[in-house]
Amino acid sequence: MSSVKVIGLEPVGSASLSDQIYGQLRDELMSGRLKPHQRLRIRDLAQSLGTSETPVREAVFQLVRDGALELKARHYIRVRGLTLGEYMENRDIRLLLEPLAGERAMPLIGAEGIAELAEIHRSLIEAEDSGDWPTAINANYAFHFGLYRHSGLPTLTEALVRLWLRLGPMLNHLYPHGHPRYSGRHQHENILDALRRRDGADLAASIRDDMLEGGRGFVRRLEEIEQDTEFEGD
Repeated sequence: MSSVKVIGLEPVGSASLSDQIYGQLRDELMSGRLKPHQRLRIRDLAQSLGTSETPVREAVFQLVRDGALELKARHYIRVRGLTLGEYMENRDIRLLLEPLAGERAMPLIGAEGIAELAEIHRSLIEAEDSGDWPTAINANYAFHFGLYRHSGLPTLTEALVRLWLRLGPMLNHLYPHGHPRYSGRHQHENILDALRRRDGADLAASIRDDMLEGGRGFVRRLEEIEQDTEFEGD
């Protein structure tokens, strides 16, 4: 299937074309709308975006440098996946950075912003209940970055963007098999409560618990994939 049929790119204007295309592709990756090892053709992307191939090529190669895409033999491009070890490294770094981003955002996000996060969370739950995994993944991304972008720390936010560039496509693959499950209430509810109370310590703990408890199914699924791969190689 052509990449044009798979992802929802929109035509771009004439200013800073490569930057606009980079931003669109980055959002597609972070929100899980692209799959691990999915092939991308520059010609198809350019057609979908309504532009020439040159700015598309520039944007794609920037994402290759970011580690989100990879250039394979015969010059085709595909979305990178994550091994179990790479996922754990990604998670361990986010365990340090995401609570910090949340704590810094807490005094800067107002009641309206918190209400928007609550609405995003409701859409996530509705999507999970109906098995609409793409919408659930996108809502999860929107929830977290809806908070972190209030941190006032652009360098930290950009670091998290680069980590989620690698994570998003794997969620596309893992979510149907191991979407987040919690022993009690959803950790997003705890995050929202901590924001309303302006409790930084509780907020940071809830963000960490969300990654650890909510990500258990992802870890199990990656372990199964690696075990199957080892078995096939015997």
